[in-house]
Amino acid sequence: MKTPPLLLGATLLFWGWQTGFPIAGAILGVLLEAARLFKTRWEFGNEDFQRIWTFCTLLLLASLVYAFTANEGPADFREFFQNPNFSTQREAGTASARTAASVIRWLPMVFFPFIAAQVYSTRGAIPLETISLILRLRWRKARKLGQPTPPSRTLDVSYLYFALCLVSASIQTAENSRFFWGLCVLVPWAFWPHRSRRYQFALWVAMVGLAIGLGYLAQRGVGELTRYLEGLNSQLFAYLGRRRFDFAQARTQIGRLGQLKNSARILLRLEVPPYHPIPHLLREASYRTYKDTFWIADTPRATFETIPSDTNQTTWQLVPGKPAASLVSIACSLRGGQGLLPLPTGTARLENLPAYGLQKSELGAVLAQGPGLVIFDACHAPGLTHDSPANTNQDLAVPPREAPALQEVVTKLGLTNTSYQVAREAIQGFFLDHFTYSTWQGPRPLSATNTTPLADFLLRSRSGHCEYFATATVLLMRQLNIPARYAVGYAVHESPKPGKFVVRQRDAHAWCLVWNAQRGIWEDFDTTPASWVEAEKQRASAFQFLSDFWSRIGFEISKIRWGQTRLRQYLLWSLVPILLVLLYQIVFRRRRQGQSTAGARDLLDWPGRDSDFYRLTRLLEKRGLTRQPGEPLAKWLRRVLSRPEVAELKPAIEHLLQLHYRYRFDPAGLSAAERAILRDEVNRCVTSLSGVKQRARQTTV
Repeated sequence: MKTPPLLLGATLLFWGWQTGFPIAGAILGVLLEAARLFKTRWEFGNEDFQRIWTFCTLLLLASLVYAFTANEGPADFREFFQNPNFSTQREAGTASARTAASVIRWLPMVFFPFIAAQVYSTRGAIPLETISLILRLRWRKARKLGQPTPPSRTLDVSYLYFALCLVSASIQTAENSRFFWGLCVLVPWAFWPHRSRRYQFALWVAMVGLAIGLGYLAQRGVGELTRYLEGLNSQLFAYLGRRRFDFAQARTQIGRLGQLKNSARILLRLEVPPYHPIPHLLREASYRTYKDTFWIADTPRATFETIPSDTNQTTWQLVPGKPAASLVSIACSLRGGQGLLPLPTGTARLENLPAYGLQKSELGAVLAQGPGLVIFDACHAPGLTHDSPANTNQDLAVPPREAPALQEVVTKLGLTNTSYQVAREAIQGFFLDHFTYSTWQGPRPLSATNTTPLADFLLRSRSGHCEYFATATVLLMRQLNIPARYAVGYAVHESPKPGKFVVRQRDAHAWCLVWNAQRGIWEDFDTTPASWVEAEKQRASAFQFLSDFWSRIGFEISKIRWGQTRLRQYLLWSLVPILLVLLYQIVFRRRRQGQSTAGARDLLDWPGRDSDFYRLTRLLEKRGLTRQPGEPLAKWLRRVLSRPEVAELKPAIEHLLQLHYRYRFDPAGLSAAERAILRDEVNRCVTSLSGVKQRARQTTV
C-alpha cells in the first residue's frame, strides 16, 4: 500500500518541528515528494537494495555509539560498576534513556536512504529478501544447490516509514499538546484512502472525532499522573543525582559513619602556560550558615547579578578594572546546559567563554548557561575577588551547640583578643600538630554521644576529612570574631604532562575563606593536612589508566560535538567528495528509465517473466481490453473472453493460462514439448486476434 500524496512530506515537516530539526525535515520532505514531479527512475537490483540497507544499519550503529558517548554513557556505567549505589544506578539509567531518545529522534534521517531508494526506483517497492534474513538464506541455498529460486516478493515501506517518523516525533521534551494534535491530523489522513466504503462519510468522521476526544482525555490524565509522580521526593532525587556543587547549600558528610568513597572520574582539565602560577584551589561556591551538618548560602536565586559580556560575547568581567596577568585554561562540562564554574581565587575576567549568559552571587558563585562543554581562560591575580565584603551578622554566626567546644579550643590555644595573623598561624599549627586526615569514621563512644560530631572531632577523635577541617576552621575564626565562610571546589595537584592538569571527582575539597580586614579582601585558608592528597592516590584503582583513556576519548568527542574544535568543520568538508562520488554512482552509473507501467513490470526479476503468454495479454490490452490495477489475471481473462469477438478463442486461452501458471509457479516448470505448445498456441491466438482486428477494419470501411 502506498501512502496518500504529500503525506510523507507533511509527516517529515511535523517530525522536524517536534524534534528541533525543521530544516532537515523540510529538505527530506521535499526530496521525497519531488518524485511525483520528476518521472526519472533508477534501476536498482536486489544487491543494490541490500547495500543501501546495510548502509542504513551501519549508520544506525554509528548513531548509537555517538549518542551513548555524547550522553556520558561510558563514564556513568563505569561509575556504576566501580561504586554501585542508588545514585550511580540512576545516572546510568539516565544516560541510557538519553541515548535511546537521541537515536529515536534521528531514525527518519538514518533510514531516509532506504525510503528514497524505493521512491526513485523503477520497482516502486523494496524486495522482501532485502530486509528478511530468512529469505536471503533461502535464496543463497537454492542457488548453491542449483534449484529454482523462490519467487521474489516486494514490500512497500511507505507506511512503515510514516510510523517511524511519528514515533521519532513523539520523543520531545516540551510539555504541550502539539504532538497530539499533529497525530490527529496525520493518522486520519493516512487512513482515509483505505476506509471502508460500507459506512457513510459522516459516520466515519464521527468515529474519528470520538477517538480523538477519548485520546485527548487520556493523555491529559496521563500527563497529570506523570507530573504528580515526578513531584514525589523531588528534593531527594535532586540530591542523589547531583555530582557538582549547589550554590544554595552543601550537605557535608560530618557525622557519617564508615568509609567515605570518592570516584576517580575526571571532571576538569586544566592547562597552565609556562611561567604562570598554578591555581591549587578552584572554588565553585561558598556558604555562610552552618545548620546540622549543612552549610547554607542564605542567598536566594533572585539575588544573582547578571554579568554583561564584551562586544565579542566571549569575554566576561568579574572584577572590572583589576589587572590580572596570570592565566589558566579550564575545560568543564555544564550538565543540562547550566552549572557553576570552578575558578581560581582572584579571578578578574573570563576569556573565550562561549556562554549564553553569566551570573554571579554575592558569595562568589558564578553560574553559567551554555553548551554542554566549555573551554575558557580564567585571568586571575592575588587580591580583590568578586565576593561581597564581610557581613558581621552572618559571617560571624556560631551555632550555639558548637560554641562550648570551640571556646574550649580557643582557651587551650590562648587566643583571646589576638590579631588576624596570630590567629591564622595558631589554628594552622593546631591542626597540623594534633590532627590526621582520614576518610574513615568509626562509631563514637557512649561518653561522647551527647556531643556534636564536630565537637567530637575537635576534642576527642581529631581525625577526619576536609569537611571537618574546613567547618572547624570557619567556626574557630568566627569564635575569635574574625569573619569567615565555608568554601567548596577542587584541589589541583595531578599533572600527567607538564603544564596540563586533571581534576577528578575525588579531588573535591572544602576549605575556609577568611576576611582580612586590613586589606579588605577574602583569603583562602586551608587547614586540611597535605597528606590527604597522597591518601586519595593510594586508593586509586590499578585499572585507572583504562578509565582515563576512555575519558579522554569522550572529552575529544565532546569537543567536536559542542564546537570547541575545528575538527567538526574539517569532517563536514571531508564528506563533500564522498557525497559527490556516491551521487555519481547513483546518477551516471545506473540506467535511468522513464516511469511506465509496462517498463517497470518488465524489469522485475521473477520466474516466468519470459513466458510467451505475455505477448497475448499485451495484444489484448492494445485492443482496449485494459486490465484494472490489482485485478487477478484469471478474473481479467474471464471478463475479456465474455466479449463476442474473442469468444471463439476461450478454450485455447484457458488452456494457455494453465500452461502459463505452471511455467510461473510450478518448481518443475514445463518440459520442452509443453513449452513449444505454449509458444505455438500463443502464436495461433495472436494470428487469430490479428485477423479479427483486420476483419473489423474491412467491415467498418
